[in-house]
This record gives sequence, structure tokens and C-alpha cells, in this order.
Amino acid sequence: MSYASLTSTPPTALLLELSGGLVDFGARTLPAALHRLYPDASGHRPASSPAEALRELLGRPPQPGELHDLQHSLAEVAEQHAEPTPGATVLLQYLQAQQIPHAWLSSLPDAVSSRLSRTLPAAGQIACTNQARPWPAPDSCWQALSQLHIDSLDGCVLVSGNPLLIRAGLNAGCWTIGLASCGPLCGLAPADWQALESTEQERRRAVATLELYRVGAHSVIDHLEDIGPSLDDISARRLRGEKP
Repeated sequence: MSYASLTSTPPTALLLELSGGLVDFGARTLPAALHRLYPDASGHRPASSPAEALRELLGRPPQPGELHDLQHSLAEVAEQHAEPTPGATVLLQYLQAQQIPHAWLSSLPDAVSSRLSRTLPAAGQIACTNQARPWPAPDSCWQALSQLHIDSLDGCVLVSGNPLLIRAGLNAGCWTIGLASCGPLCGLAPADWQALESTEQERRRAVATLELYRVGAHSVIDHLEDIGPSLDDISARRLRGEKP
């Protein structure tokens, strides 16, 4: 992994989605929790929150008891998905060594996010944005940057595989990098992804990539192991005076 241009023009701050970005390849925590409660339900689209995902599944606003059951199910499955994605640990160690402000965002309950992030360095970097409006509203991005004591949006970068969070980053004024294979658009656990034929991997990756570009991502990569060139490109574009 190379970060060649970052020594001269590093990002002002980096915001990374937790599930499907730093851990939980395929963003499987939420759909796995829903499947435990509703085994016959099929299909899953990226959602702005567990409550919204449950509402879409039920076709109506969920009852308090149903939301409680979902939170309990999320807590049960989180431990199974706490493994870092490719490149996540190395990237976080680099950001810490270079003192580049960074935090990760999550729409999952705090207790679930804490369980997911337990294998990552500097677990205290979770941004507390529970009072923010759901994505694609920009509130959670602004709140996270405020908690990092960032004074300017210039050079702030958001990384996510969820189109709704990519839109939130754009609405907040951030550069954005989409994650195709490890995010919710492909939605497969690592073993299931590796078991696919290469042609099927390419097809799913292409569909996810096109959707992330369609919502406005400035670049799209497979996972964080590939992030170096995208950060270098954003650095070069900033030096040319470009804005997100």
C-alpha cells in the first residue's frame, strides 16, 4: 500500500464507515440480524439505519418491541463480523503515525459498533452521531468532523460502500471514495465472495462501482487495501485547486 502524495498534501481528515468499510466485509451485520428475526425475508438494500431497514422489510413503521428485538439480534451477530477488512489495520496505523485526524461512522447502535470495532486500533475514534438525521443528510459527517476539531471542510475525505453515506459526504462538502466489493452493494461475507467465479465477482463489482459513481463518488475501489492511489489523486486535484 502506497501513500506517495500524502506527505506533501495529506487529507485534512478521513471519515470511514465502520461496517463494510473497516470491518465486516460485505456489511453483513445488519442483514444477518434481520435474517435471524425474519428467515423468510429476501433481498437487502443499503439503509440509513437499522430502523429504516426494518421498516422497508416490514412495509410499515416497526413497533417498539420489533426494534428492541432487532437491537438484541444485532448485538448477538456483531462478534461474528468484527474482522478487519483488507488494508484496514494498516491504513489506521498509518493515519495514527502521521497524525492525520480520522474517525469512523456507524448507523448501528453504540454497543454493536463497539463490538465490531474491538479488533481495530484506537477504538476511541468512533464518532458519536446518534442525534444526527439519517443519511443522506450531512449531519453525521459534520458532527464527526466537529468531534475531531476540524475547522475547515477543505481536504476532508469520506470513505464508504453505502450510497446513502456517500451522498451524505457529498452533501457535507467532502471528497468521497466508494468501496465496491466489501460494502453492502455486493453484500457477501469474505468466504462467499472468494467462492464466486471471477466473472461473477467482476459483474457484481461493476454493478456496485457504477452505482457508487452514479451517486457522485469521486473514485471507487474494492477495499481499503487499494485506497492509496485514490488518496493520491485527491491530493493532486486539491493542488490544482479543484473542489469536491
